[in-house]
Amino acid sequence: MAVVETDGLSIAEAAVYTGLTADTLRYYERIGLVGPVPRDGDGRRRYDRDTLHWLETVLVLRDTGMPVRDMVRYTRLARQGDATADERRRIMAEHLERLRAQEENVARARRFVQTKIDVYDGVLKSCAPPPDEPGDRARP
Repeated sequence: MAVVETDGLSIAEAAVYTGLTADTLRYYERIGLVGPVPRDGDGRRRYDRDTLHWLETVLVLRDTGMPVRDMVRYTRLARQGDATADERRRIMAEHLERLRAQEENVARARRFVQTKIDVYDGVLKSCAPPPDEPGDRARP
């Protein structure tokens, strides 16, 4: 992601920067995943570097399937500082275990699909007509 100007990004610019919609950014602020986003003199949101960096964290957690309630809890704990490190570590360890289980499920599914492809390759090979010998042409 590009470097953010010192005065921050508008919500439209932050949406482009993160790949989220403006509605999602507002929602994340409303439920406490981000926030409160600094405002300019006219009351418009200005997403600063720290906020955008935190959004990158939220996106990784979301993209890896962490439930929203866990992301919100993690965010609240992070705002409390080092005193909550043990609880935040527990949340991440549980998430990592879920990711490992998903990896095992994907690997099992991949092996299944590959076996099916191999079976179909065998069927297709046994059903295929033998290659034409040179000079063997159907006569009209």
